[in-house]
Amino acid sequence: MTPYESQAYIQLQFWQLKMQKKPSLGNRITQNLQNKLNSIIPDKIHSAVTTAIETMVKGVLFGARHTTEPPRQHASLQLREAEVKNKIELYQKTASVEGAITGAGGILLGLADFPILVGIKIKLLFDVAALYGHDVNDYKERIYILYIFQLAFSSQHRRNEVYRALADWQGYSKNFPDDLHEFDWRTFQQEYRDFIDLAKMAQLIPVIGAAVGAVVNYRLIAQLGETAINCYRMRTMDSLKTPPQE
Repeated sequence: MTPYESQAYIQLQFWQLKMQKKPSLGNRITQNLQNKLNSIIPDKIHSAVTTAIETMVKGVLFGARHTTEPPRQHASLQLREAEVKNKIELYQKTASVEGAITGAGGILLGLADFPILVGIKIKLLFDVAALYGHDVNDYKERIYILYIFQLAFSSQHRRNEVYRALADWQGYSKNFPDDLHEFDWRTFQQEYRDFIDLAKMAQLIPVIGAAVGAVVNYRLIAQLGETAINCYRMRTMDSLKTPPQE
């Protein structure tokens, strides 16, 4: 392994430990409160929100592949990740500006931030996948992107489950149906909504909304970028099965 790959492997191991942590007491209390709130919401509303998010995400999933560069071939991990980090910074700036504009516009524009930001995040993941050499025209690669999204924006309990699937992706993906309708969209939207609700609610407050929107969006993209880098490092290095060679 090159010095860069060895360093990346060590960073990956620390990240893997973080992903496998058991939910803390605070995590469990927060999750229980969110579960109680979700149980109060009528199923019709859950179904409507799930359908709306499913339709929106599917639209981005199938549309973004047409505007994504072909998979990057024959490049070192160091070169790939230099380009990936530049791409993440670009999307952070885009999301920050978008958050400031919608945050300054009050409640109506603040609500519009949700679908716009989801689109920005998924398009980033498409670009990152291509830079790591993966073809987003492959149905399973798009499912992988959804799992990265879930891993970045879920409770610690759900994060443990999603991480296990990603860590054993080759075996886990063998049993995938060929229809995205089979994906667990309700859990997807509920975890994402619960994760960002508190952070994004302040964006709807007049005066401070613009600043909150800019900062929160910037950090959310940074979190997604870090998650994506480590998920693709797992596949690139096959680190769960093969230790680094001296």
